Order: sequence, then C-alpha cells, then structure tokens
Amino acid sequence: MAEIGWRIQQQQQALEVAVADQARAEQARQNAEEAFRQSEEQRRRMEESARRQEEELVRAEDARRRAEEQSRRADEDRRRADEQRRQAENDARRADEERARAAEEAQRAQQEREKADQARREAERAAADARAAREEAEKNLREGIRPIIIPTQAQFRATKLRLQYKEGLFHFAVAGIAGSGKSSLINAFRGLRNKDSGAAPTGIVETTSVIARYPDSNPANPFVWYDVPGAGTLSIPDWQYFTDQGLYIFDCIVVLFDNRFTATDIAILRNCARFQIPTYIVRSKSKQHVQNILEDMLGEDDADAAAKNTAREKYIRETRASVERNLKAAGLAEQPVYMVDKETLAQVVKGREPREYFDEWVLLRDVLGEARRRRVVEN
Repeated sequence: MAEIGWRIQQQQQALEVAVADQARAEQARQNAEEAFRQSEEQRRRMEESARRQEEELVRAEDARRRAEEQSRRADEDRRRADEQRRQAENDARRADEERARAAEEAQRAQQEREKADQARREAERAAADARAAREEAEKNLREGIRPIIIPTQAQFRATKLRLQYKEGLFHFAVAGIAGSGKSSLINAFRGLRNKDSGAAPTGIVETTSVIARYPDSNPANPFVWYDVPGAGTLSIPDWQYFTDQGLYIFDCIVVLFDNRFTATDIAILRNCARFQIPTYIVRSKSKQHVQNILEDMLGEDDADAAAKNTAREKYIRETRASVERNLKAAGLAEQPVYMVDKETLAQVVKGREPREYFDEWVLLRDVLGEARRRRVVEN
C-alpha cells in the first residue's frame, strides 16, 4: 500500500509537473504568440512606414517635378518679363523719340506759324504803309506836293565824293529859294563881309549855279560851309531840290528864307526830318524887314524909338506865327525860327558886341553847339 501510495504520489507529482509544464508551455505559447503578434505588428508598422516613406518619396518627387516645372515656368515668365521689359524700354525709347520729334515738329510748326504771323504782320504793315503812302501821294498830288525821292547807297557815296565830304569835319549846308541871301549868310557865319577876300560871291540875282564849298575862315574850326543853288533856278524844280542837290549827306542844314516861308522850305525840312538831319530855320535881312514895316506904319521921317520897337516886335511876332502855321499845316514838328542880319552875325562871329541884334547870338550858339554834340557822339 505504501508503494501504491508512493506511486500515486509519484504520479500525482508527475501530474503536477506535467500540469506545470503544460502551464509553462501554454505560457510559452502565449508568449510566442504575443511575440509573433508583436513581430507582426512591428512588421506591419515597418511596412506602413515603408509605404509612407514610399509615398513621401513619390510626393517629394512630385514636389520636385512641380518645383522644376514652377522653376521652368518662372524662368519662362522671367524671360517673357525681360522680353516685355526690353520691349517696353524700346517702346518707351521710341515714344521718347516720337515725343522729341513731335516736340521738334511742334517747335518748327510754331516757328513757321510765328514766321507766317510775322510775314502776315509785315505784309499787313506793308499794305498799310502802301495804303498810307498812296493816300499821302494822292493827298500830295491834290495839294500839288511832289514825291520824296530816297537816294541809293551808291548815290550817297557818289554825292560825298562829288561834294568833297571828309570824315572828321562838320559840313553845314545853307539852302533855300533863290535870292534869299544864302551866300551873304555863309560869309557872315565865316566872319566875313561880302566884299572881303575869300567871301562867297553875292548879287541881286542868283549867283550860284552849282554847290560851292567854303572852309571856315578860322583854321581851328573843323567846319565846312556849302552854298547851295536856290530852288526854282535853272532846271531845279522845288520837289527835286533836296535830292538833286545831295542835301542828304550834310551834317546840318540851315533853311534860309527872306520874304515868305515857301513850299520849297517845307520840302527841305520834310526831307531833313526823314534823314534825321538837324535843321535851323533862319529868316534873313531882318533889319531891312523891320525898316519896311516901320515905313508902312509911319513913314520914313516920323520914326522914333518906340515906333522902331513896335515895328521890331511886329516883325518878330508875324515871322514866328508864319513859320509855326506853315510847319503845323505840313505836319512837321514845331521848331524855332532865328531872325538875323548878316552884318550883325558877322560881328557876333568875330566876338564883337553889336549895339542891336536879333537872334544872332542864339543862332551861333545853337548851330555850333549842335556841331560839338555831333562830334562828341561820333567820337
């Protein structure tokens, strides 16, 4: 029994060992299954990771291709942009050139317009001048006034040569109608009497047929005096007097009249104004004119100092009024008239103090003052 019990105990122990082994085997199986499961899970995760990596690679490749495409497109866009920029620069340059050409064309057009306007204004002025000249010519024709002739430069040179015009000298011309006393006045301006040696010839009739040239009697004076033939003598009509006698070359002209201030005197003054030549209006033989007025007033034997003074004032007043009236009627500027006597003027030129005088002192002062002013301007 003991052995059976021992055997049962042995079997019991073997059973317990077997159960324990079975439990351990089960546990090992379970552990193995868990390890397999974990291994499978790890494999699955690795496969998933590999799949994800593959996808990432694919996406990266797609991204690379897209980036390359974008880069290619960017390069193409940049190329097109550069081309457009160059085109825009070319267009801008052409536009600038077109603007510059347009500005030049506009400037030329403006200049042409200005030239056209200037030509139009000049044409209008010329037309107006022509109308005015025609109207003046018609008016002058109605009034019997002859036209004014303008000499050429060749005529200027020829006239200066003919009349011995010399630079550095001051050339006076004494002009007027025949018989007004021009030669006597030139003698007086030179400090000479008519009978003195070297004096200009004088007479009752006109003694000068061509312009006579007389240097001043004082060598220190740079003056030359010209005795101009009287208008109305020989073949010299009054309207051609100024041009034919070459009065346009002179530095100063004394317009001399005796009894009446005539159309010839007006023609000379008008031409002098046009040529800007200084002029002096002088009435000669003043003592004789006062004496004639005195005789008309009282008679030769009844004159006293008061009557002489009245006759003198009447002569001066009437002379000034006549000249002023004639200048105004001719449309010329007002200017003084100098009344002189040749004997008195000759004394004044010599520096003497005559007892009676008219405008001799003033005339000499103004005429010589004009000469000095002109010489200062020329120098």
